[in-house]
Amino acid sequence: MSIPQRFILVDDNEADNVYHEIMIRRAGFTGEVRVFESGAEALDFLRSDPLAMPTCLFLDINMPQMDGFEFARQAQPLLQDKPTMLVMMLTSSDAPQDRLRASGMPVIQGFVTKPLTRERVREMLQRG
Repeated sequence: MSIPQRFILVDDNEADNVYHEIMIRRAGFTGEVRVFESGAEALDFLRSDPLAMPTCLFLDINMPQMDGFEFARQAQPLLQDKPTMLVMMLTSSDAPQDRLRASGMPVIQGFVTKPLTRERVREMLQRG
C-alpha cells in the first residue's frame, strides 16, 4: 500500500478516538480522518465509499454489538481486492490468542497495542 491519505478509526471509546486522532495529526498527517464508534457504521461507510484512496483503518477488538473480528469478517468481501486499504487492529488487548486470531484473518494486516503513538503513525507515513 502507498502512503495513507486517509485514516479511519473504528472504536466505541470516544476518548481513545480523540487521543488517536491527535497522535495522527501530531505525526504530521493533514489528510482526512474519519471516526466511527461502531462497526456497523464503519461497514455502511465502506459499502458506499469507492475505496480508491490509500487508507489505513484502525480497528478496536472490544466493541458492543459487533466486535473487531466480526467487523473484519464482514468487511473481507469489500476489502479483499483493494490494495489501497490497510486494516490494523488497534486494541488494548495484548493477548496472544487475539494476536493469533488477527493474524489468521487475511483482511487484518497488523496488530498494534493501544495507545497509538506519533512515532508509529510517522513510520506508516514514511513508508511508501
